[in-house]
Amino acid sequence: MKKSYQSLEVNLTNNMKQVIHRKLSNDILRIGLIFLLAFSTSISAQDGDTAKGKSLFNANCASCHKLDKKMTGPALRNVEARLADEQGLDREWLYKWIKNSAGMIKSGDAYANKIYKEYNGTAMTAFPQLSNTDIDNILAYTAEVKKESPNTPAVSKGGVGSGDDNGNGLSNKLILGALALLFALLAGALVLVNKTLRRFAEEKGLDVAKEVGRKSLWQAFVKNQFLVLVTAIFMLLASGYFAYGYFMQIGVNQGYEPVQPIHFSHKIHAGDNGVDCKYCHSSARVSKTSGIPSLNVCMNCHKSIYEVAESTGNADYSKAFYDGEIKKLYDAVGWDDANQKYTGETKPVKWVRIHNLPDFAYFNHSQHVSVAGIECQTCHGPVEEMEVVYQHAPLTMGWCINCHRETNVKVKDNAYYEKIHEQLSKKYGVEKLTAAQMGGLECGKCHY
Repeated sequence: MKKSYQSLEVNLTNNMKQVIHRKLSNDILRIGLIFLLAFSTSISAQDGDTAKGKSLFNANCASCHKLDKKMTGPALRNVEARLADEQGLDREWLYKWIKNSAGMIKSGDAYANKIYKEYNGTAMTAFPQLSNTDIDNILAYTAEVKKESPNTPAVSKGGVGSGDDNGNGLSNKLILGALALLFALLAGALVLVNKTLRRFAEEKGLDVAKEVGRKSLWQAFVKNQFLVLVTAIFMLLASGYFAYGYFMQIGVNQGYEPVQPIHFSHKIHAGDNGVDCKYCHSSARVSKTSGIPSLNVCMNCHKSIYEVAESTGNADYSKAFYDGEIKKLYDAVGWDDANQKYTGETKPVKWVRIHNLPDFAYFNHSQHVSVAGIECQTCHGPVEEMEVVYQHAPLTMGWCINCHRETNVKVKDNAYYEKIHEQLSKKYGVEKLTAAQMGGLECGKCHY
C-alpha cells in the first residue's frame, strides 16, 4: 500500500512538472511573439526601397503633395510616424486610405472625414493599383531625413544698360571711365606736342604768330573753288546717307530686350522643361495675335511648383532669385501659398511689349502657325535659349518679303493648299511653290 502511494505521488509530480513546463513554454513563445511584433512595428517605417519609393511618389503623389510643405494635400514627411503618434493609426490604415479614400470617408472613419473637411472637401485620388509593397516603398521615401541645402546668395542681374557689374564683363561705368581717361591722355599729349613744336620754331628764329597771321587756312580753302565743290558734294552725300539710315531705323527694334516686372525664363520653361510655346501662347493657333498668357496659365503649374530645383541657379540668377519671382506671381494672382487658396486680392502685371508691328501692316499668327506650319523660332529666334527674351529679327517689310520669296509652302498633307497647289504648280511648272508665287508679294496681302 505504501509503495502504491509512493508510485502515485511520483506520477502526479511528473505530470505537474510536464504541465508547468508546457505552460512556461507557451508563455515564453507568446512573449517572444509579442517582442517580435513590437520589433517589426518599430522598424516598419524603415523597410522599403527609398529609390523606388521616390519614383512612385513623383509619379503618383507629387501633383498634390510635397514632403515638407502643405499643398493640395498635407505634407508627407514622416507621415506614418506622425499618424501613429498623434492619431494612433497604423500602416494598415494607410493601406486602406491610399487604395480607397472615398470608401474610408463613407465608412465614417473619424480621421478620414477630418482630413476631407480640412481640405475643403477635396477627395484624395484612389490608387488601387498600388500594392502594399509599393506603399511600403513610398513610406520609406517619406521617412528619409530632410537634407539641408547650402544657402546660396541671391545674385540678380541688372537690366539692359543698367551698368551692374557681373562675372561676364566690365560695367558701363568702368568703360566710360576708361574712355574719359584715354581722351584726357590724348588732350595732354596734344598740348605737349604743341609746346614742343613752338619751342622748335622759336629755336629756328620763326615767329609763329606772324607766319600764321599772313594767310589763314580758311582763306586758302575758300579761294580753291574745286576743293569747295568737292567738299560740298561730299557733305551732301554724307548727310543724305546718315539721314536715310536714321529714318530707316524708326520703328525697327531688333535686339530690344526690356526688363519685365516678373522675370520669366524662357530658357527654363521652353528649353530645360520643354514646354510648348503654344501652351502659353495658345491664341497663336487660332487668332491674329499670339496673345499675352493669363496668369492663371502660370498657376496651372506654379500652384504646385513653389520653388525651382536646386540645380537651377547660375552665375547670373540664383535659386533664391527665381523663388522670389514665383512669390511675385503669387502676389499678383492673390494666391495664399500657406493655406493653398486664392484671397481674391489681385494685382495687374504691366508686361512690357517686345514685338510690335505697325498698325498698317497685317500679320496673322494662325495663318503662319496653323496653316503654313511655321515654327515660332523662324521669326522669334531661339527662344528656348533666351533667359531674357529680345526681338531676334528686324521684322521689316524687306525681311518679310525676302522670307516669302525663299520659303517653300508646306503643301503636303495640307488640305488648305490642295486646289491652289494643283493650279499654280501647272502655271509655273514646278512641284514646290514659294509664298511669293502664291501671291505673297501682293501689296493687299499685308496692307489693306
